[in-house]
Amino acid sequence: MTTNNKIELMAPAGSFESLQAALDNGADSIYFGVEQLNMRARSTVNFIVEDLPEIASRCTIKNVRSYLTLNTIIYDHDLSVVKVLLNKAKQAGITAVIASDQAVIAMARAIAMEVHISTQLNVTNIETIKFYSLFADTMVLSRELSLRQVKKITDQIEKEQIKGPNGNLVEIEIFGHGALCMAVSGKCYLSLHSHNSSANRGACKQNCRKKYTVIDQETGFEIEVDNEYLMSPKDLCTLDFLDQVIDSGIQVLKLEGRGRAPEYVATVTKTYREAIDSYYEGSFSKRKTAIWMEALNTVYNRGFWSGYYLGQELGEWSDIPGSAATQKKVYVGKGTHYFPKAEVGLFKIEAYDIKIGDKILVTGPSTGAQEMVIDEMFVNDVVGDKASKGDDCSFKLPFRIRMSDKLYKIVEA
Repeated sequence: MTTNNKIELMAPAGSFESLQAALDNGADSIYFGVEQLNMRARSTVNFIVEDLPEIASRCTIKNVRSYLTLNTIIYDHDLSVVKVLLNKAKQAGITAVIASDQAVIAMARAIAMEVHISTQLNVTNIETIKFYSLFADTMVLSRELSLRQVKKITDQIEKEQIKGPNGNLVEIEIFGHGALCMAVSGKCYLSLHSHNSSANRGACKQNCRKKYTVIDQETGFEIEVDNEYLMSPKDLCTLDFLDQVIDSGIQVLKLEGRGRAPEYVATVTKTYREAIDSYYEGSFSKRKTAIWMEALNTVYNRGFWSGYYLGQELGEWSDIPGSAATQKKVYVGKGTHYFPKAEVGLFKIEAYDIKIGDKILVTGPSTGAQEMVIDEMFVNDVVGDKASKGDDCSFKLPFRIRMSDKLYKIVEA
């Protein structure tokens, strides 16, 4: 929990690029997976055990908490791996583990590592909170609860002084933004049945995001429907009612997106950071919300809805197969050198042209995701206004680049 009594903004990290993007844009905490024992085992590159010290170090420097997601179904043959991973995380200085299996919870408690209860355990009532308070300091509530139900739980924690192992009141976390699964609290078996690839082991094939035809098996009649993506919910967005979310008494707001690109993490984290700060400053308004929503629309999304927080009985379904983002990136080239005194970056152009006035994105494991507009440039050491494939292009940068950082141009989708 943040020390200034603001809610904690928790951002996803599926790579070092995304980790740095989260750190640079105001995250209070980050969550990440290591290799195969997390719910995004297939959808993102994932870190390896040897990355743990670097992750912890970067977070410590920024005073950001770090959470290891170890929330898949665990089998007997996984137990030794889990034990090693938890010990390595503890030694590296990772703050906490997000768990759903009782074996993981018990192992973490045995080495005095902070435990957070994952949404997969479907926590929906105060008695469940009391039970898990014996083992965990933070709990992610079921995604299907309304804000009224969330408020009732947070009020009861305060009233009954329900505390976790650290001696503090149990903290409540909810999802704030990103992809929603059609299944209850993410427990789905479609992928297992169709591809023998278990979503509950982090290997979801995303059957629900595909286009299907509904057929009457008796007559062969194909039923026409207005919406072709009947199992694919729009993405959750709480920004336009963030004041109500904070007033529900939660302590942690989680942004989904470990499988997303670093610029997604940068934009969403920055936008929610501004919105949270605005709430506490007393300047949260519809005018600001409209500007923030425009920013969120520029990166990957399937359209937005408010989830179940405001009491809807059914989801809002996507009518597109992919993203509704208003912008996209196109690869331009890679970084080759940085001149620190002049604050100039040199790039080799390998694909699309770039010119003065273009909005660019630079990504890299240490650079994160940095955006800017080019206002002057050199092409092959000569002042120019356009660089093409094969050219060496340099321009001033307000940040340092590294060898092989990737350069993109941001264009309208």
